[in-house]
Order: sequence, then C-alpha cells, then structure tokens
Amino acid sequence: MDCHIPATVPVNVLSLSLSADSVRLVNGTSLCSGRLELKSNQSNHWWSSVCEADFDQQDAEVVCRELGCGAPSVLQGVPYGQVEVPMWTKVFQCGGHESALMDCRSSGSARTTCSTGKAVGLTCSEPVRLVGGASRCAGTLEVKQGEWRVVDDYLWTLQEAAVACRELDCGSGVSTGSRKQSSYITVWRIRTECVEAGFTLRECSSSGSSSSTVEITCSGEPISDLIYDSNVYSAVLSLSQ
Repeated sequence: MDCHIPATVPVNVLSLSLSADSVRLVNGTSLCSGRLELKSNQSNHWWSSVCEADFDQQDAEVVCRELGCGAPSVLQGVPYGQVEVPMWTKVFQCGGHESALMDCRSSGSARTTCSTGKAVGLTCSEPVRLVGGASRCAGTLEVKQGEWRVVDDYLWTLQEAAVACRELDCGSGVSTGSRKQSSYITVWRIRTECVEAGFTLRECSSSGSSSSTVEITCSGEPISDLIYDSNVYSAVLSLSQ
C-alpha cells in the first residue's frame, strides 16, 4: 500500500475504507476501524451493515484478521453515524480461527432492520509490534502490511516513535536507536510527512531495502493512565529520605 500522501492532506481522508473481497470498515478513524459492511453479492456493489445483535467477539477476530489488522480492541454499536444501507440478514457463528468471515457458519435471521446506532462498529488494533526487547514496549519495530517487516531507521525521530508507542498503547516515546544488519534486507520505510498528517504507520509505509533498522523504547504505560498525585509523590519522597 504505497499511498503518496503530502503533509497537507487533511486527516478526514481517513473516511475512506479498508476492504477485503467481501468485508470492509468504513467511516472510522483509521483503516482498521469503522462500521462493518459486507458485500451482499460478489457480482454487484451492494454493501450491507451488520446488526450488533448478530455479531460477537469471535466474529470480530475473524474480520480483523481478514483485513490484515491486529486483534479487535473495541466492538460496539456503531458510533460512526446514521446507518442508511441495508442490513445483513444472517447471524455469524465463527469459531475465531477462520481466515475470512464468509468462511464462518451462519444462520438465517428474521431481522430486516436494525435500530439506529446498533450496527456493528469495530476497531482492530494496528498491526505494529516491538520485538527482541525487554518488554512488549521496547525493541525492534515491525509493521505488518501483508507480511511482517522491520522498519528502516532513516529520519526516525521521537515524533515517529510517539506514533508507534501510541498505536501499541505503550505511552510515549522515550528513545530511538539503530540496529545494523549484516546485509541489505527488505524493510518498510515510513514517510514522515504522512505520519505528520495524522495517518498510521501502516498507511505511511512503502517497500524498500536497508542495512539498518529502527529500535524504539516507549514509556510502557498509556499516557491516559499516568495520573500525577502530589500528595502520593510527597509521601514517597519523604519515605526515601
């Protein structure tokens, strides 16, 4: 996915969808989130939303896998706007191991409509990981786009590291470094102007080769969970003296 995105491109371009042959997520905040739609017939372009009551966590795992995203992190009634497309009329019964949603067993449903806000809204985690470090929040950066690859260290700063840490739910970026390879290998290159425009690492990656890859250390905690309590801090300080 080599999309050349200048820094001036507005982030609302993310309303475009990510889709496999018969599954897509639309109107989300990234390519791995949005309202779930299924193609009702492979011979036309009729897409249907899925009613929340007909879909569960195991079904979500299959959809995220089919789209090449990480595991599902949010499954809820759609927060992505009014549903005006037809509703899917079968209940999925996935085991969670299938490679595509249409491989799952399904049963017929008498449902022909779904109340407003109750279509499936799905957020999958971004396909990003850190390997070889002391924890899941430190190590060599890898991004999956069809396949897992390490990331070139060219022009990497703490700004790009912050994006990776956020996608990993690992707080803020602490440091970046380079790991030299014995020879040139196939890597993903991350376009800084694309990241600065608000897009994810996967959306900003293009294929290349390099003899050095980037290593990242994150703070290890989601920033939203870091609460400063002056009373607690003062107590700890007194005990340490």
